[in-house]
Amino acid sequence: MRRGIPTVSGGTSSPTAVRERERDEGLLRTEFAFELPRGYVDGSGTVHRSGVMRLATARDELVPLRDDRVRENSAYLSVVLISRVITRLGSIEDIHPGVVEDLFASDLAFLQDFYRRINSEGHTRASVTCPSCQENFAVDLAGGGGGRLGES
Repeated sequence: MRRGIPTVSGGTSSPTAVRERERDEGLLRTEFAFELPRGYVDGSGTVHRSGVMRLATARDELVPLRDDRVRENSAYLSVVLISRVITRLGSIEDIHPGVVEDLFASDLAFLQDFYRRINSEGHTRASVTCPSCQENFAVDLAGGGGGRLGES
C-alpha cells in the first residue's frame, strides 16, 4: 500500500497521467490534498488554506463515539472526526478538535463534503453544470489544476 500524495514533477506528467499510472499500477491513494475556500486563521493571524486529509479507518469513525463531547452533542462528531483525518493544514501538523472548531463554517462544510467524497466515492471530483450554457463537466474539489474553487 502506498502512502503519500502523488506529485507531478518536471511538468511532464499531468494530474490525469498520475491518476492513470496509479490505477494501472494498482496503487492505493490514501492521502488527498485540499485547498480551503477561506482558510484557518491561527492565533498570530496567519491564514492556512492548503492541507492534506487521509482516508479514514474504522477506528477513526468509532473512537469519536466514546468522546463525551460527542455524547453530549452529536453535531460535534464531525469536528472530532475531521480532526482525526486531517494530517496537515498549512504549516500546522497538530490538528485537534480546537483547530476544527475555529474554522469558518464554509470551510467545515467543505471538509465534511471532501471527507465524504474521498471515503465513499474514492475521488474528489464533482459533476457540475454551467449556468450559462448548460454544459456538464467535472471539477476537482481538491483544487487540482492550481486554481481555487470559483476561480476561472
